[in-house]
Amino acid sequence: MSWKTLEDIHLTNKRVLVRVDINVPMQEGAVTDATRIIRIVPTVQTILAAGGIPVLLAHFGRPKGQRQPEFSLQPLIAPLEQALGTSVMFAADCIGAGPAAALQALPKGDVLLLENTRYHAAEETNDPAFAARMAALGDVYCNDAFSAAHRAHASTEALARLLPSCAGRLMAAELEALETALGAPKHPVVAVVGGAKVSTKLALLGNLVTKVDHLVIGGGMANTFLAAQGYPVGTSLAEHDMKATSKDILARAAAGGCEIILPSDVVVAREFIANAPHQTVAANACPADAFIADGQASTSDSCAPYVCDGAMAGCPTACANNADCIPGGTCTNMVCTAASGTTCREVLQLNPNAASGMYLIDPDGFGGNPPFSVYCDTVKDGGGWTNIDFSNNKVLLDNGHFVLCLGGMST
Repeated sequence: MSWKTLEDIHLTNKRVLVRVDINVPMQEGAVTDATRIIRIVPTVQTILAAGGIPVLLAHFGRPKGQRQPEFSLQPLIAPLEQALGTSVMFAADCIGAGPAAALQALPKGDVLLLENTRYHAAEETNDPAFAARMAALGDVYCNDAFSAAHRAHASTEALARLLPSCAGRLMAAELEALETALGAPKHPVVAVVGGAKVSTKLALLGNLVTKVDHLVIGGGMANTFLAAQGYPVGTSLAEHDMKATSKDILARAAAGGCEIILPSDVVVAREFIANAPHQTVAANACPADAFIADGQASTSDSCAPYVCDGAMAGCPTACANNADCIPGGTCTNMVCTAASGTTCREVLQLNPNAASGMYLIDPDGFGGNPPFSVYCDTVKDGGGWTNIDFSNNKVLLDNGHFVLCLGGMST
């Protein structure tokens, strides 16, 4: 796999259209989690340092082609300025005379933020004429929105065909992680895919079933696969029109020796509110008037070939042995955090038959309060969502993201 990066393109005095994902959670007009904003900083700073002019393209929410004030990007000006350490000018559209004038007036060293691309219905239909109007505002296109790159929208696909293009820092890190995991992986390989829709991830799923040994499917997507197998899903989020496609993916996986892992039991509820009454039922027993809110982890016999560890070397106090299994035949290991020395953290070892191998470390499944640190023999950023000190291979794990740790690991 090869791709151009910012170093491969001359940026001095160039208008760089940077597709970013700053679709951050907000409450009462304030950003409640600025992680996505923070993660675009290296790309924007690289462009500025090279003498380029960063012009940010982004979506926010689902305005469905309508100009709705609650989906404006304007409230993100202050959080962006704080993260980037420079002034951010705002244009009330992403095409036309307004953004062009804003570019002309933009002081050197500042950043221009364009209004929500999804205010235009042509964005989601990947309209080439709309993409051409965006391209008129730039000299270079840089995609740094991996989390939106699976959608063929005008600002992610058509625009890339119209200008010299490259991957931003975050996009490059994501692609490198995929290359490590899927290019020439050490088997067995486990992939975990979530999200709401099968329809937006058809190419991804079709590719994965030919490369991995186990494919774990969660989120709303799992409901569609359960429904395709004839399981009742009640009022759950599911794409019932994708049942045939889901069956085809299951058949292709079986033919290629890839085991698809779906929830064996699920948490169901009847109200989508905090602390709603809920219960755990078998995956084939969702009541007609309830919806699947989550998958419930259960012990699986698939771990029989492996031995689940207690505490790893270096923990001052041994954690309680955990015999729970990750679906697909991979056991969990337990380690202790450097902070407390006693708190157990689950680590999914992707190469469980080796003394050292590839570890997928996911703070979301641990309990406790990240951030915390681990040390790896070799570090590979698992999606650009962790802070890595490459001088000593120290990885600072944050909420909701993961890291690939190659070789030995310690806390």
